[in-house]
Amino acid sequence: MSETYSIDVPVQFRDLDPLEHVNHAVYASYLETARVHYFSDVLGEYYEQASFIVANLEISYLQPIVRDDEPTVSVTVTDLGESSFTMTYEIDVDDGVAATAETVLVQIDAETGDPTPIPEPIRTRFQADAGLERTV
Repeated sequence: MSETYSIDVPVQFRDLDPLEHVNHAVYASYLETARVHYFSDVLGEYYEQASFIVANLEISYLQPIVRDDEPTVSVTVTDLGESSFTMTYEIDVDDGVAATAETVLVQIDAETGDPTPIPEPIRTRFQADAGLERTV
């Protein structure tokens, strides 16, 4: 099993609410940033074959992220189905875990919007990176 993919995501002034906490909706943007970098780095040239949409997003907020924090988002593929897969995330700051999250993504046909099987080169990269077996 490979290590979890991690990326630092700096807090921007625009991310903050009047109490200088990162707004809850911004956490989803942090997840997206990590996910896009993960896809680019892990899938490489096969990233162009990906047509993923987020079908479900769940975030558990454990502590606020504040202006001076330096969040690190870790992401991994934890379940791989025929046309969908699950990614889990952890947002860490110096004081500990700020949030955990999970997304379910679905590979779609870009023209019809219908679910379609995950292309084999992408499936192979996910399996190699996360040590996963195919589940149905």
